[in-house]
Amino acid sequence: MNEIEKLYSIRKSILNMMHYSKSSHIGSCLSIVEILYVLYFKVLRVDPDSPIDPARDKFILSKGHGSAALYATLAERGFFSKKYLDEFYVNGGRLPGHLDMSAVPGIEVSSGSLGHGLSIGAGMAIANKLAKSEARVFVLVGDGECNEGSIWEAAMFSSHHLLDNLTVIIDYNKLQGFGETNEVVNQKSIINRWQAFGWETYEINGHESKEIYTALNKKQLAPKAIIAHTIKGKGISFMENKLEWHYKSPNEEQLNRALIELGDFQ
Repeated sequence: MNEIEKLYSIRKSILNMMHYSKSSHIGSCLSIVEILYVLYFKVLRVDPDSPIDPARDKFILSKGHGSAALYATLAERGFFSKKYLDEFYVNGGRLPGHLDMSAVPGIEVSSGSLGHGLSIGAGMAIANKLAKSEARVFVLVGDGECNEGSIWEAAMFSSHHLLDNLTVIIDYNKLQGFGETNEVVNQKSIINRWQAFGWETYEINGHESKEIYTALNKKQLAPKAIIAHTIKGKGISFMENKLEWHYKSPNEEQLNRALIELGDFQ
């Protein structure tokens, strides 16, 4: 499949998973599809047939409520059967609503409680340095997650140790659980903040694969922060930039409508 077909397949999987499990966070999943696609199909040095290769790059989805997007991407990449996606967020199923690293191959860190992923990633990155490994670490955090103090502790630690093998991607969709991100805690200066903490900082369109790829592959001498401007609910008109789709799951009529729109979008 080409890029357009893979993106379509990942989004379709997310929609079906959310509908049949009656779970939430669909908007948060749809905003990161292109980022995950570029990571797993173009950037990360990973092998589905050898998922715990010591030399592999590692990816951490710190905003663990976006789990369905990562599961769908890993299945598309061949880490496990797409049939497993039918077991998302159901009693006795393989795929829990928040990430569990023991559930399926390809999950590096269990996540869900916000603010911890970057600290774990920094630990992995400095461990790679000590082991003289060329493996890299990539962490995806939410913009609302950047309200957590632990994010900035990890940011200070990483720049102090010049972790040029660490990249954080901020899903800047400008909505979080309780409202607009800039109303909860103003983040209009988010770029300046990362720069002030000593990170090489870039700003991109988080739905343009070429921009994502270019930013991820820029050579760095310090930890790198990529502010990815995204749209919550991307690809489905009645979900885009709508706070309620942080919590709602699509009913059958909404699912069918979304799948029709998704075909037009792709």
